[in-house]
Amino acid sequence: MSTRYCLLFIGIFYAFRLSAQDASVFRPDSSQRELKAYPIRHAIKLDGKLDEDDWKSAGPSPGFTQIEPLQGQTPNFATTVKVLYNRQYLYFGVFCRDSVGKKSIRATDFKRDFNTRQHDHIGLSFDGFNDQRNSMALYTNAYGVQRDLLNFDDMYTDLDWDGLWKVRTTRTDSGWYAEMAVPWQTLRYPREKDSIQQWGFNIYRNRRLSNEISAFSAYPRSFSFLRMAYSGKLTNLEPPPPGRNLRIQPYVLTSYDRYKNNTSIMDPEKTAFRYGGDIKWAITPHSILDLTFNTDFAQADADRQVNNVTRFSVFFPERRQFFLENASLFGTGVAPSEDLSGGSMRIQPFFSRRIGLDDSGNPIPIDAGGRFVYRSAKNNIGAMLMHQQGSSNMPATDFFVGRYSHNLGRLNRIGGLVTARNNSQGHNIVSTVDGFFRLSESHQLNMMVSHSSTSATGKQGLSGSAQYYYVNNQWKIWWTQSFVSKNFNPEMGFVSRNDVIATTPGVFWYYRGKNLPFPKLIRAFEPGAWVEMYHQASTGKLTERTVSLNPVWFNFQQGGFIGYIVNHSFQRLTETFSPVGIDILAGDYNYFNHQIYYSTDPSRKISGGLDLTFGDYFNGKLTSTNTRLQLSPSPHFSLLAQYNRLHFDEVGSPSISKKTDLYTISGRFALNPRMQLIGFYQLNSENKLGNYNLRFSWEYQPLSYIYLVFNHRGFDNVLAKRQTEDHSIIKLSYLKQL
Repeated sequence: MSTRYCLLFIGIFYAFRLSAQDASVFRPDSSQRELKAYPIRHAIKLDGKLDEDDWKSAGPSPGFTQIEPLQGQTPNFATTVKVLYNRQYLYFGVFCRDSVGKKSIRATDFKRDFNTRQHDHIGLSFDGFNDQRNSMALYTNAYGVQRDLLNFDDMYTDLDWDGLWKVRTTRTDSGWYAEMAVPWQTLRYPREKDSIQQWGFNIYRNRRLSNEISAFSAYPRSFSFLRMAYSGKLTNLEPPPPGRNLRIQPYVLTSYDRYKNNTSIMDPEKTAFRYGGDIKWAITPHSILDLTFNTDFAQADADRQVNNVTRFSVFFPERRQFFLENASLFGTGVAPSEDLSGGSMRIQPFFSRRIGLDDSGNPIPIDAGGRFVYRSAKNNIGAMLMHQQGSSNMPATDFFVGRYSHNLGRLNRIGGLVTARNNSQGHNIVSTVDGFFRLSESHQLNMMVSHSSTSATGKQGLSGSAQYYYVNNQWKIWWTQSFVSKNFNPEMGFVSRNDVIATTPGVFWYYRGKNLPFPKLIRAFEPGAWVEMYHQASTGKLTERTVSLNPVWFNFQQGGFIGYIVNHSFQRLTETFSPVGIDILAGDYNYFNHQIYYSTDPSRKISGGLDLTFGDYFNGKLTSTNTRLQLSPSPHFSLLAQYNRLHFDEVGSPSISKKTDLYTISGRFALNPRMQLIGFYQLNSENKLGNYNLRFSWEYQPLSYIYLVFNHRGFDNVLAKRQTEDHSIIKLSYLKQL
C-alpha cells in the first residue's frame, strides 16, 4: 500500500509540475529600482511628523507595486519613503496614505516582534554587502511598536535578534507616518573609506483592513520581501567607517524562591543576589563576538503546557534571546516549518535548549560562554562554547558547537556542523554535513546527514534528511525523506522519534481565478493532499501512515480562513502507547478522523478561531476541541482565552472514557511600547497542574530594561499533597554602546 501512495504522488507531482509553468513567478529584474539617500548636517527630532525642512527637500521613493491581492497592479493606497543620513544615523521617513485615515488602522497589542497578521505595518530589509542572501529587517506598526530580525536565504530567521534603533509614529486623517533613526553601528556594511555605497534594499507595507501588500521593489507573492535577489537599491550612502562597535549589557538581579511539599529541596525558602552580563563586539563588519557570564534568562517567556496525543515528542521552542540570536547560522537540513513539508518529524543536530535547561525546562546555571560568528559572501563560520554549573544530580558540563558553510555561486551552499557535550560521565559528539541548492526561483533541494557517538554507551548512530521543494503562485509541492537510526543520540540536539524512516510528500494548489464564489469575501481556494509514512528503520516494517485530503480551504480577503481535512491513519504499535495516561496495547489499528479549521480576521478588535478534530482514534474515538477568543479593544490592552478539550470514548485497554481540559488565559497591558505588564495562567485538569506567570517590563532607554517577574507552579504529587513553587525576581539591565 505504501508503494501505491508513493506512485500516486509521483504522478500528481509531475502532472502538477507540467501545469505549473507560471510566468507570475518572474525572475529578478536586472534593472533594480533605486531610492536615493540625502546627507544632512543636523540631527532629526524623532516625533513621527516629518515636518523638518530636511524631509521636505528630500526626494520621495518611486511608487510601490502591489503584491497582494493583485500582483503587479498599482496599490489602492500609496506609500512614500524618504531617506536622510548624518554621521550618527540613517533616517527613514515613511508616509502610509489611507483615504479612511486613522479609523482604518489595525493593531492588537504593543508586543515587540508583533504578529504581522494582526497589525498595519511596514518592513525594511537591508543587504549591506549586496550578497543577495543575508538581510537585516526592521518593522514598525502604526503605533511605533518594533519588530526586527536577521534572515538568511529567505529561509532561516533570527526573529529574536533585537537591534538598537528608534521609531516614532503619528496617525492622521489621511494616513500614518513613521520616522525611524537607525544608528550606523546597528547596520552591517563594507569598510570602504571615502566612498559612496549602494545597498540592496526593499520596503513593503501591509494595510491590514483590506489585507493589501505593496512593495518598493516587486517580488512574487509566493515569496517574501526578504528574498533579497528581488530587492531594489538604496543609493548615495556615505556611511562612516565601521568603528569598534562594542555593546556592553550588565545586569543585577535579586530573587526569592519558595517551595512547599517538595522533599527534594533542602532549603524551602531562599533569597539570592546575582550579577552578570553580555558583551557584543563587532570586530569587523563581517564578524561578531558575543561573551556572557553568569547568564540569566529570568525575563524569558515560560513554556506552555501541551496534552500530547501523538507518538512524537513535543518540541518546545527556544525562548532565550542569547541563543536565539544568530540561531539561523547553526541551522542545518530541512528548515523547521509549520507548512507540513517535514511531516511530524524534526531532526536538529543542534538544539540550544539542551544548554542551561533540564528535561523539564527548569534552568541550570550557566557560568560563562561565548559565541563567534563570521559571515561573508563566500563563507560563514560560527562557534559557541558554554560552561554549565554542576549540581547534586548532574556534573558540570561543557558544550561546544562549531559551524562552517561555503556559498556556491549566488544561491547554493554546503557546510558542516559539529556538537560536543562533555562532562565527567563521558562525551557525546555529533558530526553533520549539509547542503542547500536553490535550483531556480521556485525549486530548492535541502539535504543533511548526521553521525552521533556516545562514549558512555559506546553506541553510534546515523540520521539524515532530504527535501525537494517547489513553490510558485499556483502550486506548492514537496517530498521529504528522513532517516533516524535506533542508536542516533544527539545530546545537544532534538529528534522526534528514533529508529524510523519517514516519507512525507504533499501538494497544495492556490487558485485565485474568476470562478471563486463570493469574491468580496474569498481571496483564494487552496486545496491540498499529503501523506506521512513511517517505517521502522531496523526492520523495514510500516509503523504509521496517514493520508490527508484537504478538499476545502478558503482564505478570506481580510485574513481569516475556513478548511476541512479528512485523514485515514494506520498505526502499528510495537509496544504499549500511553497518551494522557490511557494504555493502548500493541497491535495494528486503522481509522478515519476529520478536522475543521476556522479563523476570523486576527487583526479585528474581537477575533477567534476553532480547531476541531473528531472521529476514530486507535480502538475508540477522540474529539479534540481547540477554541480561541481574543479581545483587543485597544492596542494598550489585549486578552486571549484558549480552551482545549480532549474527549476519549472507549479508548485503550481496558476501554476508558475520559475528558481532559486545558485552560489558558493571557493578557497584555501596555502604557506604551516600552512599558508593559504581561501575564498568563494555565490549568490542566489531567494532572491538576496550574501555572501562572506575571512580567512587568520597562524599557527605560533603548534595550535597557527593568523587569519584575513572578512565576507560580502547583500540582498534586504522588502523596496527594499540593506541591507548589514560587519564584519572584527583580532584574535591572543597562545597555551601553561604545
